[in-house]
Amino acid sequence: MLIAIDGPAGAGKSTVARAVAQRLGWPYLDSGAMYRSVALLALASPAQEPAALAGAAQIGVGGGRVLLNGRDVTDELRAPEVSEAASRVAADPEVRKALVEKQRRLIAEGDWVAEGRDIGTVVAPDAALKIFLTASSQERARRRAAQLGADAQTVLAEQTLRDERDSTREHSPLRPAAGALTLDTTDSSVEEVVDRILALARSSTAPS
Repeated sequence: MLIAIDGPAGAGKSTVARAVAQRLGWPYLDSGAMYRSVALLALASPAQEPAALAGAAQIGVGGGRVLLNGRDVTDELRAPEVSEAASRVAADPEVRKALVEKQRRLIAEGDWVAEGRDIGTVVAPDAALKIFLTASSQERARRRAAQLGADAQTVLAEQTLRDERDSTREHSPLRPAAGALTLDTTDSSVEEVVDRILALARSSTAPS
């Protein structure tokens, strides 16, 4: 079974998906970490095409850590400049094509919890359970600012630009997948959201 969790930055995707996977004992795919990995490579090698970097990259996303070409880059991926670069490279259809292929190979067998911005729409439209997490812009910015130790208004301005870019890009724009359940996390705790998704997962697998 695949549980696909999509949504904009700051909606709680990573925290919730990681907790759901932990509760179920399933592996967890953070697709955003893969785009951030390509962004990190692109920043280090600006003369190379991001798509070529994406195709050649060896990206491991298991166990809560991210390995890029054999090196642990987990902490580097949350830097603001990497986040900004990730949004840019994610708009490249050839980068998306390369990473979607890698993601599909990863989740082809077994049970998975996968999160990102196009898991339910592009990577795995046939996922058994599709969730679209969202929250108010102010709350998403507050969470992100707390995570980064940054100014909330600055984060909100950057987030607005990223939301616009993600939702209007030609390839794989950010939107709820067909059949996805939208959950607004603005006033909900992580535990409440996780419990809701687990209940939905149980009902999805219950005999009819």
